[in-house]
Amino acid sequence: MVSSEPSGFIALPRGGYLVDTSEGYIQFGSPPETIKDTMGFEKKTPLVFVLPNKFFHVEKGISVAELEFPIYFNFFFRGGKKTFIVCSKEQKEQLTIVLGESLMGPSDLDLASEFIDGEASFGFPNIKAEMAYFRSYKTMDDVVEFVLFDDSHVAKLGGVTIEQLPSNEFLVTDGQTKTKIPGEVDYHVKFDIGKRMEEPFQPPLIGITCLGPSHGFDPNDNTSGFIIWLNGQGIMVDPPVNSTEWLRDSNVNPKLINSIILTHCHADHDAGTFQKILEESKITIYATATVMESFLRKYCSLTKIPRKEITDLFDFIPVVIGRATIINGGEFYFHYAIHSIPSVGFEFFFQDTSFYYTSDHLNDPEAFEAMYKKGVLPESRYQFLKDFPWDRKIIYHEAGVPPLHTKISYLASLPEEVQKRITVYHIASKDMPQGTHLTLAKFGIENTLYPEVTPPKHQEAYQLLEILSQIDIFSGFPIEKAKEFLQIAKEERFARGEQIIKKGTKGDRFFIIASGNVRFEGLSQDHAAVKRYGTYEYFGEASLILDTVRQADVYAETDVLAITIEKTRFFQFIRGSKLHENLVKLNSIRETNTWKTLTESQTFRGLTSYQVTQLELILKFETVKAEDILIEEGKSFDKAFIVKTGTVVVMQKHRTIRELGPGDFAGEIYPLTKKLPSTYTFVAWPGTELYVLSQEDAIQYIKKNPGVYMKLNTVYN
Repeated sequence: MVSSEPSGFIALPRGGYLVDTSEGYIQFGSPPETIKDTMGFEKKTPLVFVLPNKFFHVEKGISVAELEFPIYFNFFFRGGKKTFIVCSKEQKEQLTIVLGESLMGPSDLDLASEFIDGEASFGFPNIKAEMAYFRSYKTMDDVVEFVLFDDSHVAKLGGVTIEQLPSNEFLVTDGQTKTKIPGEVDYHVKFDIGKRMEEPFQPPLIGITCLGPSHGFDPNDNTSGFIIWLNGQGIMVDPPVNSTEWLRDSNVNPKLINSIILTHCHADHDAGTFQKILEESKITIYATATVMESFLRKYCSLTKIPRKEITDLFDFIPVVIGRATIINGGEFYFHYAIHSIPSVGFEFFFQDTSFYYTSDHLNDPEAFEAMYKKGVLPESRYQFLKDFPWDRKIIYHEAGVPPLHTKISYLASLPEEVQKRITVYHIASKDMPQGTHLTLAKFGIENTLYPEVTPPKHQEAYQLLEILSQIDIFSGFPIEKAKEFLQIAKEERFARGEQIIKKGTKGDRFFIIASGNVRFEGLSQDHAAVKRYGTYEYFGEASLILDTVRQADVYAETDVLAITIEKTRFFQFIRGSKLHENLVKLNSIRETNTWKTLTESQTFRGLTSYQVTQLELILKFETVKAEDILIEEGKSFDKAFIVKTGTVVVMQKHRTIRELGPGDFAGEIYPLTKKLPSTYTFVAWPGTELYVLSQEDAIQYIKKNPGVYMKLNTVYN
């Protein structure tokens, strides 16, 4: 039995609120995986969910109306029970689209363009027939019922009344008992990080890191997902929510992840993908056109962000089945798995190693035979599914409850030499049989699998060029410069605690961090904010460009591998480019204490040091001498501002809305980048110091940093 708090409701560990009523549990808000908080309760998972006023936190990239798993649980594990969703009419329209994609699958399907030979391709599926075969319900109405708030903002469930108050709170009336519930729902991270690495993780030539070995109904372990490391860069496959936070906590630099493979659009596979899009630099997503379209319909509806706005946040590369897709030097081949909605698996080849990933998939020859006889599987699709490539060196195979997943007993029945190649995921450890040769996926960076592989030719050169490509100030350099970089770059190693630069000494070389973290000490009082740099960041340029002594002591906070370029060679390397001019500007703006302003700002303090540096490169500094209208309501504008010192007043219809101080953002990012009129007037008081961000620079910056754009977009919404 759940005990009630004095407030009359239970605040769930992962977020959301639970009220025990005469109609059973009623849950307000449903952040990802909160089902793991409630499924062990006496009355099981709630059958009634109330959507909060704001059910998608854009700044966090998290939906607090993740109802797919409660719906599955109530229908499949509780004898076909419906889930009731209490919400507004507008919310029903949004959620109907979202749930339609995951419960019913896409309504329009045309896979011919996704296969190399169209419908004539070997293994081409009748995907609609497969989806219908696995569904034990005909329509969404069989599993979900919406209960709408009326014009008085009241909804009734039997003897319980739920009212939306003017304060945005909810009031639950159950007989003589009244319980007030907060109107907004937060999300609390609950993620086992495993063992934190003492030194920053150094990506291998090839490796696989498990982000979660289990499924969405297992309260004791993380939900499935993993990282493939190839050529020193990571590819996330269906990342669970909060994967970036886990990376940082595990001492893994998130910048090492440059792409995502999205296999399908169930919440345990796509929620972390959308979150990752919003978190740092722009990433590349690989998926079929069908899966991507489903993803976009789902998240455009959830967020109410226009499709064009969302697609601008990431790069999409559609995969063609039957044709190789090269990712980080690996040769990937995709296929459609057997599942209730379109779901892709893949295999890749890299040097002398091969890897196969099933995705969510029913692998059962007897089931294939039955589906073939019923006409669900065409001949070539049947043959494709039967001819599973058990000879691959590494097989990552899901397991779970049929008919949507593969029975673990089937995998345990395979020959011993095959079992030894299989790593099982998507299964709770308690359900893993004893006495087999199967390996259960093991979560944590410390349990990364490092397959034996023959290094490719030119590996050292590839790694140097990868580092060069990650440095923003060298973006756009021609191939001739890449050749020159290979000739002038040198490796230097520094042990933890070792001093790399001594303050007051003459600058003699430029540093790029290939791995590890460094710490700056001895900065002036105006620059008191602690400075730390990590992989793919650079330092030491100021004293070279300005011909001054070093301005700080720099220490290796961990073991550090640095790429260094001697001063004379550095100047030769940047000749003929605008880099010298840009670095002079960078150091000039840093003299105004941008680092402290940005890292202590309520809006910008979550930026990485890399993102701060990129922003510093495009800011200009100015002081307001007399009261000045920076941006006028109803008029388009071509600049936004960050307050360094002083005050900017925000007004609407001649009424003061708020006052901005140090670190605050003055301007609206969406109208700025779309050249639309401002909703507000921004007035700077005399003496106010500002950093100015031009329209064109803002557009280019947010293209590279979509997460910053989403943060700025919520400031005045």
